[in-house]
Amino acid sequence: MLQVALAQVRLNARRFIAVSLAVMIAVGFLTATLVINSSSKASLTQSVGEGFRNADLILNGDPYRADPVVLNEDTLDVVSNLPGVEGSYAVQQGYAKFGTGRDTVFAQLDSIPEHTPLFPAEVIDGSLPESDGEVAVDSNTAERQGLAKGSVLNLTGGPDEAAAELTVTALVAPSNDPNSMGTPQLYATGATAALFANTEDGFDTIQLALADGAKADEVRATVEQELSAAGMDEVVVRTAPEQTDAVVAMYTGGDDALTLILLAFAAVAVLVCALVVSNTFSVLVAQRTRELALLRCIGAERSQIRRSVLVEALVVGIVASVAGVVAAVALVGGIVAYLQTIPESGFATLAVSPVSVIVGLVVGVLMTVLAALVPARAATAVAPLAALRPAEDVRAGSKRGRVRLIAGLVLLAGGAALLAAGAMSADLLVALPGGILSFVGVLMCATLFVPSLVRTVGSLAAPLGVPGKLAAVNAVRNPQRTSATSSALLIGVTLVTMMMTGAATVRTSLDSMLAGEFPVDVSVTGQDRAFTAADADAARAVEGVQDAVLVPVAGTTDTKTYGAYDVYALDPADAAKVLQDSNLVLADDTILMPQGVKDETLTVAGATSSVELKVLVSEDKMLRPLITSNTAAALGGPAPVAASADYVPMPQLWLSVEDGLNTTALIDLRAELAERLDVEEYTVNGSAIERAAFEQVINVLLMVVTGLLGVAVVIALVGVANTLSLSVLERTRESSLLRALGLTRGQLRGMLALEAVLIAGVAALMGSVLGSVYGWLGAQSALGSFASVALSLPWLQLLGVLAVALLAGLAASVLPARRAARLSPVAGLAAD
Repeated sequence: MLQVALAQVRLNARRFIAVSLAVMIAVGFLTATLVINSSSKASLTQSVGEGFRNADLILNGDPYRADPVVLNEDTLDVVSNLPGVEGSYAVQQGYAKFGTGRDTVFAQLDSIPEHTPLFPAEVIDGSLPESDGEVAVDSNTAERQGLAKGSVLNLTGGPDEAAAELTVTALVAPSNDPNSMGTPQLYATGATAALFANTEDGFDTIQLALADGAKADEVRATVEQELSAAGMDEVVVRTAPEQTDAVVAMYTGGDDALTLILLAFAAVAVLVCALVVSNTFSVLVAQRTRELALLRCIGAERSQIRRSVLVEALVVGIVASVAGVVAAVALVGGIVAYLQTIPESGFATLAVSPVSVIVGLVVGVLMTVLAALVPARAATAVAPLAALRPAEDVRAGSKRGRVRLIAGLVLLAGGAALLAAGAMSADLLVALPGGILSFVGVLMCATLFVPSLVRTVGSLAAPLGVPGKLAAVNAVRNPQRTSATSSALLIGVTLVTMMMTGAATVRTSLDSMLAGEFPVDVSVTGQDRAFTAADADAARAVEGVQDAVLVPVAGTTDTKTYGAYDVYALDPADAAKVLQDSNLVLADDTILMPQGVKDETLTVAGATSSVELKVLVSEDKMLRPLITSNTAAALGGPAPVAASADYVPMPQLWLSVEDGLNTTALIDLRAELAERLDVEEYTVNGSAIERAAFEQVINVLLMVVTGLLGVAVVIALVGVANTLSLSVLERTRESSLLRALGLTRGQLRGMLALEAVLIAGVAALMGSVLGSVYGWLGAQSALGSFASVALSLPWLQLLGVLAVALLAGLAASVLPARRAARLSPVAGLAAD
C-alpha cells in the first residue's frame, strides 16, 4: 500500500498543489513568527549587551530596594585584586549639558575604565581621555554639533551643578543600548564623571576582566565568597550572557507579549489551513471511491486503505512543511539583511533556533496528517459493494447533525452570554473567551445553515440563465465541502472585519473622549517669550488652520478643590470661533472653570484690583479658567511676577482647524506651527493633535494586524480555488455532457465562476456581519470603563473586503474553469 500511496501522489500531483500551498503558507507564517521572536531577542542581546560585551563577570547592585544595595569603592576594593581578575571597570554614570538656549544639548556622561580592554565602545578617531580635562564624544553627536578632536565642551549639571571645561580627544561609535540610543554620549575619567553623577547611588555596575586561563565559575565563586565575608551578600554576580538575559527580561517584563500575539495569528492561519486540507482530502477520497472499493475487493484491508490515505497526507505535509520553513527563514533573513544596512538598526541579527525549525515542521506535518484522519476513516467506512452510493450529509435530522447542532448552539449561547457580560462590564478578559466560544459555535453550526444561505443567494443568479441556475445547484451539491470552504474564508473575513470595525469604533470613542479632555482643537503655549497678536496672525496663516485667537493671562484665583489657577481672558466672540463646546457662554459676571471644581464663587486677583465672580463649571477637564476681556480689563492685567520666580504664566494661542484633515496633515500641521511660532512641538497640543497621535498608532496596528490576518484569507482563498479545481475534476463527465447538450465554453466558465463567487460572497457577508458585532463588543469591553462607545461601521472598508472576496473568488475560478472548458466533450465523456 505504500507503493500505491506514493504512486497516487506522483500521478495526481496537481491535485495536491493547492493543499501544499496552504500548508506551506501556514507553516511559513508560524516559523517566521518563531524566527522573528528569536531574532528579536538576539538583536536585543546585541543591543542591550553592548555596554558589557567585553566583560567576563558583572556585579550588580539595586539602589531602589527598601534596603539599598549600592556598589561603591568598598565593593571595588574587595573584588579588583582577587586571583584571576586581570582588570576592573567601575561604571560611573551621570548627566551633563553643554550649549546655550535652544541649542542646549543634554548628554549621558560615563566613566572610562582604567583597564582599557573593558571599554565597550569602538574608538573611531583619536585616543581615550587620560586626564580629568579630556572627554570622548560619540560620532553622531560630534557630527550634529560640529565637534572634532580639539573642540572644547563646557559641561554643567549634576546634583551639585558642577562645571567643567573639557577637550575632545576621541570620537567613538554611538551606542546601540536602548538606554542610551539617541542620547548624546560622553566618556571621561572616573573623577570627571563623578562630578556629574549622584555618587550616593554608587556605580552602575562593576565589570571584571579575567586573566588568561582563569575559569569564570571559579572566579565567580571566589568573588561571591569575598563579598559575603565583607557583608555584601546582596550583590549579584553574573556572567555577560546572564546579565544580558536579565536586562532583556526587564525590557519584556518576563513575558513575550509580541510573540503571543503573533502566535495567535499563526494559530488562526493553521486552523484555516487545517480546514482547507481536511476539505481537500475529503474530496480526493470521494473522487477515488470506486478505486478504493476496487482495492478492497481484491484484498486490501481497511487499515491498509486508511494508511494509504495518511501516507499521502504525510508526504504532502513533509514536502510542504520543509518548503514553508525554508521560505520563512529566507524571508526573515532578507528583512534582517535590509535592517543591517540601516545605521540605526545595524545590530539586527538573524537567529534561527532549532526550536523554530522543528516546531514548524512538526506542526505542519501533524496538521496535515490529522486533517486527513476523517477523510481516511471515511475511505473505509463504506462497504465495497456500496462504495458508489453517496455518503450521508450531516443534516439536522441525522444523529451526527443533531450532536453537532446541540454542541454548536450550547457554545454559541454560552459564548454570546459571556461576550455580552464582558461588554456590559467593560471587562476584556471576560469578553475574549466569550467571543472565541461563540465563534466556534458558529463554525460548528455552519454545515447546517451555510448551504441554505448559498442556495438562497444563488437564486439571485437565476436571471443569468442556465449557467446561473446550474451554479446555484452545484454550489450546494456537496454541503460538507461547501461549508468547510466557506468556514475557512469566514474565519479570515470575520477577523479582518472585526479589526476594522473595532478600530473605527475606537476612533469615534476617542474623538468623544478627547472632546471632553481638550476644549479646543489646538493650543500652543509660549516658552521663552510671550505670544502677541502677531503670533496669532502667523498661526492663522498656516495651511489647515481655520482660526487662531490670543488668550492672555488675566490674573489668578484660588479654589478649595484644586488650589491656585492662572486665569485667562477671552472675548466671547473669539470663544465661539475656537471652543469646541458651543454651550460654553462667557459673561462679564462669571468665570468658566474646568470639570471638578466645587466652588460656587471665586475671587480673581489682577494687577490693580480683584473681583468676585460666579462659577460656571464646564464638561472639559483641561479647560483653562476663563473670564471675559471686559472683566480682565477691569483687573488691570495679571499681577507682576518676580524675576526669580521658577514659573511665569504665558499667554496661549487657541486654534480651530479645518474639517477633514487626516492624521498625516495634522502631524504636519503640528510641526509647521512649532516652526512658525519658534516653540518645541510638545507645546502644541489639543484634541486634534492627540487624535492624530492616537490614530497614527491605531493605523499602524491595524495595518500590521490586517496584514497578518490576510495570511488566513489567502489560505482560505486557496481553499476556494482547490475546492473548485477538485469539483471540476469530479464532474468531468457532467461538464462534457453539458457541452454536448449545447453549453458553450463561455457558459461553462461562467457557471464555475458563479459557484466560486457564491461561496466566497456568502462567507464574506457572514464574516462582515459577525466581525462588525465582535468589533463593536470588543471595543466596548476594552474602552467602556472610561469612554462612551458607539458602534461605528467603516462602510467603505467593509465594502472593500466584500469586493476583494468576490474578486478573489472569481480569480480562483479562472484556472479550473479554463481546464474544464479546454476539455473536448468527447474526451470528457470517455474519461473514467
